[in-house]
Parts: sequence; structure tokens; C-alpha cells
Amino acid sequence: MVSQKVVIKNPTGLHLRPAGILCKEAMQFKSLITFTFRDSTANAKSVLSVLGACVKCGDEIELTCEGEDEEEALKVLVNAIESGLGE
Repeated sequence: MVSQKVVIKNPTGLHLRPAGILCKEAMQFKSLITFTFRDSTANAKSVLSVLGACVKCGDEIELTCEGEDEEEALKVLVNAIESGLGE
């Protein structure tokens, strides 16, 4: 299991479009991919779960990847978030 904290840079937070991009990236991997925000944990492969976390710009989440491709998954997702998830 690997994890890393990352700050959301999108001006509007994780709304529908960036949440969809995050899920699309996460679904490429076999690992279980979740993130923790405040007291809740969200499944990064579920758009509804990501939207339900209500993550805003400047919020810090902790991504956790667990499985056979966990290292690569964490690297790709952190890079996607840091690059603004297409925005």
C-alpha cells in the first residue's frame, strides 16, 4: 500500500469534469484506489463517490493505492491532479 498527500489546484475543485477525468485515470489500474478527505474516504473509481467528497480548490487529499500496480497508479494520479485534471 502506498499513499501521498496532494493539494487540489482546480479553481472549482473536484466538480463533474475533473472528477470524471480522475475516475478515468484510476480505472486504468487494477489496484484499489481511494482518497481520504477530512473524515471520509472516497473510491477514486466512482464519479459519485468523488463528487460526494465535496473537495474544493486548495483542499488536501490523501491518495491511497493498494494492489499489484499501486506505485504506477499513485504516480499517474498525483501527476494528473497536479496538472489540473484537464483544466
